[in-house]
Amino acid sequence: MLANGIAYNRFDVAGLPPQQQLLAYWEQLGHIIELVPSPEQVRQPFICINDRYDIGEFRMSDTYTDSVVIERTITRISRDTARGIGFTIFLDDETHLAMTHATKREYTVCGNSVFATDLDQPIRLLRQACRYITLVVPRNQLAHVFSDPGAIHGRTLDPNKPGTLLIVQRARTLVENFQNMLFEDARRAVADLVQLIAAAFGEEAGLSGSKRAVGRALMFECARRHVRANLQECGLSPESVIESLRLPRSTIYRLFEHEGGLGAYIRHLRLRAAADDLIRFPKVPIKDIGYSVGFKSASDFTRAFRRVYEITPQEMRLNDYRYLHG
Repeated sequence: MLANGIAYNRFDVAGLPPQQQLLAYWEQLGHIIELVPSPEQVRQPFICINDRYDIGEFRMSDTYTDSVVIERTITRISRDTARGIGFTIFLDDETHLAMTHATKREYTVCGNSVFATDLDQPIRLLRQACRYITLVVPRNQLAHVFSDPGAIHGRTLDPNKPGTLLIVQRARTLVENFQNMLFEDARRAVADLVQLIAAAFGEEAGLSGSKRAVGRALMFECARRHVRANLQECGLSPESVIESLRLPRSTIYRLFEHEGGLGAYIRHLRLRAAADDLIRFPKVPIKDIGYSVGFKSASDFTRAFRRVYEITPQEMRLNDYRYLHG
């Protein structure tokens, strides 16, 4: 704890034997994030220096690590309660690779940019050796821009835009000066940073910044609400959403393009709901869970689940049993 009341913790693996350094970092993250190291990487020296600050409802960390692959899996998500929105603010020029399970394709995350993740959704990130800041905030902090904060998952800010440059600069200044700030001043500064980030992502998604953007935001919210309300209906499809709500097809296509299209969004919500139910209701037959979220057959459900999460529904249940009883 700092003298100003900010909760502070430093984590540094430098004092450990080389073969324990990466494992110590893995253990530090293990309650939320998995590492995906090679056997050779585990035996090699690994650098990780992390300064963490808890200021009210916000958590910020200033970190340097060597290159590593990190992953938040559906199995991990189904058995923990971490549900905030995370922003990674990269302070170096290194280029990273990310993959969301909605699109199943890798894409570039540039240095000096901001990368958003919803802790309620799977993500895989190949992060190069770099310094970065993480900021974890409650979902409701973004609701004024994203009625469904999960829509921010996997999005990035253009590092060349003035707004992104300002965000990176402010975040760096904050973590380097927390020790000299009053608690309320620090909390207010972080809250202001969150609003700046939310506005930048809203503009990036085309949901804020003009009257047309406000109209798109309303259509986006309406479509997402309709999908959630009718998820269990087998007939739910992009066509049925467009016809029921009388929305412009081209606009809906653009709004859901980041998530792989409206069809991919529907499939993602169905599989995400099924993943929760597989753990919450261990005695309910797997086929019945598939039917309950709108799949037309057990085989369709199993194939879709395995294709997206790289694990079958049965294997996920078995993994959870091992986790609880191992």
